Amino acid sequence: MKAFDYPEIFDVAVIGGGHAGCEAALAAARLGARTLLLTQDLDTVAQMSCNPSIGGVGKGQLVRELDALGGEMAKVTDRAMLSCHMLNISRGPAVHSPRAQCDKKLYQFAMKHALERQGGLLLVQDEAAELLTRGGKVSGVLTARGTRYRAAAVILTAGTFLRGLIHIGLRSFPGGRYNHPPSSLLSKSLEGLGLRLGRLKTGTPMRLHARGIDFSKCEPQAPDSPALPLSHFTPAITRRLLPCWITRTNAKTAAVISAGLGGSPLYSGKISSAGPRYCPSIEDKIVKFPHHGAHHLFLEPEGFDTEEYYVNGLSTSLPEATQIDIVRSVAGLEKAELMRAGYAIEYDYCDPRALDYTLQSRAVPGLFLAGQVNGTTGYEEAAAQGLVAGVNAALKVRGEAPFILRRDEAYIGVMIDDLVSKGVDEPYRIFTSRAEYRLMLRQDNADLRLAGHGFRLGLLGPELAPVFERYRAAAAELAEKGKTKAVLPEEGPWTLAKARATAAVEKSYASYIKRNQADAERLKKFEHLEIPADFRYAHIKALSNEARQKLEVNRPLTLAQAARVPGVTPGEVQLLWVLLEKGSKNER
Repeated sequence: MKAFDYPEIFDVAVIGGGHAGCEAALAAARLGARTLLLTQDLDTVAQMSCNPSIGGVGKGQLVRELDALGGEMAKVTDRAMLSCHMLNISRGPAVHSPRAQCDKKLYQFAMKHALERQGGLLLVQDEAAELLTRGGKVSGVLTARGTRYRAAAVILTAGTFLRGLIHIGLRSFPGGRYNHPPSSLLSKSLEGLGLRLGRLKTGTPMRLHARGIDFSKCEPQAPDSPALPLSHFTPAITRRLLPCWITRTNAKTAAVISAGLGGSPLYSGKISSAGPRYCPSIEDKIVKFPHHGAHHLFLEPEGFDTEEYYVNGLSTSLPEATQIDIVRSVAGLEKAELMRAGYAIEYDYCDPRALDYTLQSRAVPGLFLAGQVNGTTGYEEAAAQGLVAGVNAALKVRGEAPFILRRDEAYIGVMIDDLVSKGVDEPYRIFTSRAEYRLMLRQDNADLRLAGHGFRLGLLGPELAPVFERYRAAAAELAEKGKTKAVLPEEGPWTLAKARATAAVEKSYASYIKRNQADAERLKKFEHLEIPADFRYAHIKALSNEARQKLEVNRPLTLAQAARVPGVTPGEVQLLWVLLEKGSKNER
């Protein structure tokens, strides 16, 4: 069948309508790029395939940063919020992290409507089958139904759909998520372009009907009051929120799981791909942590107008009959009704070390990748990558300088540097512990750190810029002098009360923050000290065997990247610095 050439030429084409694809498409369009969003099913745009929640430890910081840059996720979360908590409040402000439970359908519809309202953005339902190139560069997308869309840049946000394979017990079937077909054509196209693919695994728990849950046997977990919005631009959360509930596994649960391991695709060898270390299946918890007599389970409503509950902490791919026995072994769930079985899914991902800091492929100019296709896990990690890819794709088309965030500027910078420098051997999740400058990268000062970029890029409305500048000045004066003459509104994203709260933290931790800033400045020179592509680590005998091997494999582009390769000591970084400086002088 002859291909049909779509009559318009796009600046940016986005493949995939998940959380990465939504932010990528919005960012590119808001920067003035004529943008196409291509997805297999427009009714599942921004679907919350696993837990209907946004935020968490480290993740909440990502969402606040995304919002400060002009992203959409936090605004939509506030519209769909049904419960919320500020995590880690018993600890210092560096690790305070917001998390909100959402009505998953409200979230999905609100994000789709934001996409539909965005000027310069066309949504099309079709499956991407092949990436088109011309002269070694991306030139567009060919779809499964034979339509050619021409574009100067393409952003791939395929999630778990690339050759997705679902496992429930020892039964397997193709799927990008349950009851949705995988993208089975695109992987071959990627391999043909020289991209290195691997396989990863993730999973999801079962869903239960509320009428089978005895909440009197569970511990209520009330939402925070007052509820704090995730977005800087939401004045307040005024709706009534819902509680979540806590119960626990027990010895009977462990016995049921142990007896059922013969039907587990994880323990029968059917699944060999690595899964997320920090979100393990209940099988893994029982087998690897037998000394724990109980594991917390959180019963979380999936929406205001549904009786469906998500069982957080009970991710599994055991057979459905075993899943029912597991659930009914738990206090409060003895009469539980299974609405959806839990499952595991294996899928293709691309090695993120083949990307530069804009998330563009080094092998295929004009091709950007964002989200789980880069080996990450989580809506928040995907959305943040999507915005970065969308911005940089639009900037590339315009011939402008790229947008890159450093590790000392944002958790987004930490995540992208980790991916590009180290790659992944399991699904990557952000944590506060990954950020060496986390005292500077707090959720409360995300706007002070990043809103300037949002205004400069044009992702934030210029009418807000004068208010923000007054807020920035007030926060600085309050931190330094304890008072300010700045006049700020009592409502809106930048109030005097907010400036006082942020200034108080800055003042309390001033000496530590100053030390962090000095360290960051000292390391900046490493960011610009490039390592030649043919640099021979194997010939440097003063390096340890581990350092030589890992540097040869990772091939860092700069000394800063080399410093972050696991197994490379500070002394070895100093040695490399001396050798690189010596080489530079010899060249001169």
